[in-house]
Amino acid sequence: MKLFMGMMTAGMMLLPNAASAQEVINLTVASSHPTVVPWVGMIKTHFMARTDEILAEKGDYKIEWNEAFGGTLYKANATLSSVEEGITDIGWVFSFLEAAKLPLSQVSSNTPFATANPPVLLEVMEKLLETNEAFRTEWEGHNLKVLGLTATDLYDIYTKKPLTGIADINGMKLSAPGVLGSWLRGTGANAVDGALTTFYTDVQTGVSDGALTLALGAMPIKLYEVAPYINRFDAGAAFSGAVAINNDRWETLPEEVQAAMIEAGKYYTKSHGQDLVDRHELMLNLMVKNGADQSPPVTIVPMPAGERQAWVDMLPDLAGEWAESVDAQGGQGTAFLGEYMNALRAAGEVPARDWDK
Repeated sequence: MKLFMGMMTAGMMLLPNAASAQEVINLTVASSHPTVVPWVGMIKTHFMARTDEILAEKGDYKIEWNEAFGGTLYKANATLSSVEEGITDIGWVFSFLEAAKLPLSQVSSNTPFATANPPVLLEVMEKLLETNEAFRTEWEGHNLKVLGLTATDLYDIYTKKPLTGIADINGMKLSAPGVLGSWLRGTGANAVDGALTTFYTDVQTGVSDGALTLALGAMPIKLYEVAPYINRFDAGAAFSGAVAINNDRWETLPEEVQAAMIEAGKYYTKSHGQDLVDRHELMLNLMVKNGADQSPPVTIVPMPAGERQAWVDMLPDLAGEWAESVDAQGGQGTAFLGEYMNALRAAGEVPARDWDK
């Protein structure tokens, strides 16, 4: 009995020490966009949750997340600098709006209609980040460690009045995010720089007549209320940025935590790519359903055969101009363009235009 009581006492003495052995790490995670935007919401449901799950297997570390989603720390024009300067530890960096600082990251947005397959696009960009030193360095040079990648679903044109074809946008003002405004060159439309956080108000107030945007973004911001005609072009997917951590903060983290985040980042990227496919049609149908009773009701306007290619053919040599400008600044635009396009073709994609030739 004395031996049993002694063992119980010793065990109780050990319990507080065992509990205190777990190290709690405080990290702030933020974004300019709200969690209703799918790839932002998945930072919480996939990246953060998976990191927690992996760390819980051993129990040595626990992350206390300080969440600042939805622009509470910074807006869309400061996603890179806010992570770079440590305003947040982890954040979604919106590469569309960082063409000067992340030039190679604009390759897909300067090669429109090259792929309509988000999972393949993400796989290609993930591989390039691992194998192309110039691409990796452009992120690391801003004190960033990339953890997961993001892309878009397919782009359509949302307007107040229905289109009969691409020629109808001649003279229109269309909101578009950053570099994607170049997709309107040659069409006669005027690009109004903006983001999902501004599109609704821009259309509502007449700053623009509609928007070049994607279903997974348009649905949660209810863009269909002010631009009820979804003119369906399926204009292709584009690389849009990354979930990244401030590198100074990264280097302070234990190896076990770093490994967990790397694994969680890959899980996030893959899950996000498939989610773009799964939810694209769902979001289009949901907008039609939600806007059925408004006036005019939400309507998907299928573009006639050939209109997608007509749009592609209207565009100037966006990729060539972009590559030359990157080259002129000492970058590797032309080489990276070729590597990117070859990687897409090797993955089975058939670009609507061979931008590298």
